[in-house]
Amino acid sequence: MAFDGLSEKLQNVFKNLRSKGRLTEEDVKTALKEVKMALLEADVNFKVVKQFTKTVQERAIGSDVMNGLNPGQMVIKIVNEEMTALMGSETTEIAFRPGKEMTVIMMAGLQGAGKTTTTAKLAGKFKLKGKRPLLVACDVYRPAAIEQLKINGEKQGVEVFAMGDKNSPVDIAKAAIAHANKNDHNLVILDTAGRLHVDEDMMAELVSIKEQVDVAQTILVVDAMTGQDAVNVAKTFDDTIGIDGVILTKLDGDTRGGAALSIRAVTGKPILYVGMGEKLSDLEQFYPDRMASRILGMGDVLTLIEKAEAELDADKAKEMEQRLKKAEFSFDDYLESMNQMKKMGGLSSILSMMPGMGGSQLAEIENAVDEKKMARIEAIIYSMTPQERANPNVLNPSRKRRIANGAGVDISEVNRLVKQFEQARKMMKQMPGMMKGRGGKMGRFKLPF
Repeated sequence: MAFDGLSEKLQNVFKNLRSKGRLTEEDVKTALKEVKMALLEADVNFKVVKQFTKTVQERAIGSDVMNGLNPGQMVIKIVNEEMTALMGSETTEIAFRPGKEMTVIMMAGLQGAGKTTTTAKLAGKFKLKGKRPLLVACDVYRPAAIEQLKINGEKQGVEVFAMGDKNSPVDIAKAAIAHANKNDHNLVILDTAGRLHVDEDMMAELVSIKEQVDVAQTILVVDAMTGQDAVNVAKTFDDTIGIDGVILTKLDGDTRGGAALSIRAVTGKPILYVGMGEKLSDLEQFYPDRMASRILGMGDVLTLIEKAEAELDADKAKEMEQRLKKAEFSFDDYLESMNQMKKMGGLSSILSMMPGMGGSQLAEIENAVDEKKMARIEAIIYSMTPQERANPNVLNPSRKRRIANGAGVDISEVNRLVKQFEQARKMMKQMPGMMKGRGGKMGRFKLPF
């Protein structure tokens, strides 16, 4: 998960600050040296790190902080505020043309950044918000990109306009806009060609599209895993063609996070969305304050609640809650809870948003409940009869042997699962509503362990 290394290092720095009753100026300087090293190791731009630590130090050694009741906590608060400011302070939305005017968005980026998939993700997101998007295949150099856009567009229920690979991208864009006008689309998203590196031909093509088509927003898609290269690419694109915002992809991968912390400061352009997975729904609005909280180990409960609201079936959750109250929790409910967790991106995605979770602690839990283990649990449950799932009390040794053979596991794994299930059932019976958050919304999912 992105930022794990940085998050763990910063949390260790803050733990030392909290342990001190009073802070000296030297304490603050020492802590900020460690913060500086952690940021540089996370591949944050050197000039950005230098300015960031300078600003934090100037604020932190003021008399209000040093003489306060809890100076360590105040320094952490300042770091949080400055990190949020670094990434843009406020959430930036994509600007649409007013009223019934058509908005044309041009997507740009290097090959391999996930631009075509992100384009489809964006169309699906705006469709849910009431827009009528049209996806346009302008990458005529990579036939696979046209097919990929068609497949993903179909999955999102969004029309894709394509003219093959024999027409120029400018002509395709013009024809698509004419088609959109005739067919009542109010949003056109152009998926343009990428290259393996920035070159003159790609830039000239993008400039030509912007000159001949009324593009309202130019959005750059960059791979967060390329670190400072992503920042350099963003600056080059902005200097050459002008961009209105950035979408960072692969932020769920093994990335150090430097791009997310540097792009706004270096280019002045906001991060609009972040890609957090392979699924077409895995595109999150970028909230600088929430991202700062995640990086500093303070969690991101608001995003977790929003994911629960968007992905989970409220009616099924209510039914499950009622069964829990009556102590009727079954293996079918256990399966359903696992499916709900998958919809929200899996265990690691959920835990990464919980306060205090990160680094080695998160890795330990992930190792304890890994994806392969979850798949074996599913196989065991699917090997049971409907009666056995509904009433685990009937599971005698011969039934367990049959289930183990059906799932291709040792009988000890079946026994372990039945024991864990009974423990989970007892716990859930004792603690109905424990997972509730704002207005009870967190009660919509139960973790299967």
